[in-house]
Amino acid sequence: MNGKIALEEHFNPPELAKEMPPYYSPETMKDIVRRLLDVGDERLADMDATGIDFSLLSLNAPGIQADTDPVGAVTRAKRVNDFLAELVAANPTRYGGFATLPMQDPVAAAAELERCVTQLGFDGTMLNGYTNLGDADTGLYYDDERFAPVWEVAIAHNVPIYLHPRDPLPHNQGIYEGHPELLNSIWAFTVETSTHALRLMTSGLFDRYPTLTFILGHLGETLPFNIVRTDHRLSFMGDLRKYQKPLTHYFANNFYFTTSGIFDSQALRATMARVGVDRVLYSTDYPWESMRDASDWFDNADISDGDRLRIGSTNARTLFPRIPEKIGKNL
Repeated sequence: MNGKIALEEHFNPPELAKEMPPYYSPETMKDIVRRLLDVGDERLADMDATGIDFSLLSLNAPGIQADTDPVGAVTRAKRVNDFLAELVAANPTRYGGFATLPMQDPVAAAAELERCVTQLGFDGTMLNGYTNLGDADTGLYYDDERFAPVWEVAIAHNVPIYLHPRDPLPHNQGIYEGHPELLNSIWAFTVETSTHALRLMTSGLFDRYPTLTFILGHLGETLPFNIVRTDHRLSFMGDLRKYQKPLTHYFANNFYFTTSGIFDSQALRATMARVGVDRVLYSTDYPWESMRDASDWFDNADISDGDRLRIGSTNARTLFPRIPEKIGKNL
């Protein structure tokens, strides 16, 4: 399928390249770091070869979310966003941007989101999991009421928040002791991010902000398969419940889901069955995954051609109305 729009496509500016956690072997990490830095000929050639017309670029995790100093986070976020704006300006029909926000300072983060959307032309923000504050073992999750200014800007400009994974806080990693192979994208990312999404829903966030929109990658971090049981068991919790509607309502109305990193037709069909095809979007998770692997699977996935078109392009054009104007004739 040509004309695909990909939404979880990562980059790094040179100043952050040396801060990459050593997720894999040195040889593998060297190649990933190189690809994160490349937003030129090689990446564009891969996009051309796999039918991707447009990519929304986002800072690689954990990025600014790992900064422990609020003042430094504000400064670095602005530098990253200005750097990304230059990349987008150099290839405006191929790239868009997700803002990087210094959530350590919610008021500054709201102002930066406003700047990124109204002045830099970005299409939303990607938050790389919880945000550190003060030290590496203290994290702020986004059900915290202090983040209200950020949500208000997102709603005012009708832009979504992509909630990307990161590893649990160090003091929450006990279950992985002796099994480092289960950290990061192997398994810990999924548990951390699905739990974070449940915190958002059960906190009543979407009762306070019913039009607030989040995106989850990796076909919903297993939640499409577990949300009904979670909803059912919470029905017995009485006064501990802080939300007004079934979790399945928030799940289907306040979230979108991308195919990033899960190239499996059964999982895709199950997600479509839970939330509807119009809530599913195409992504590759480049460079952690191969554009070719993602495309070969998606272009031949066991779904109808109409659903393939919606997931590959139409849904993204609806969620991000400025993208068609940027792409122009490419669509």
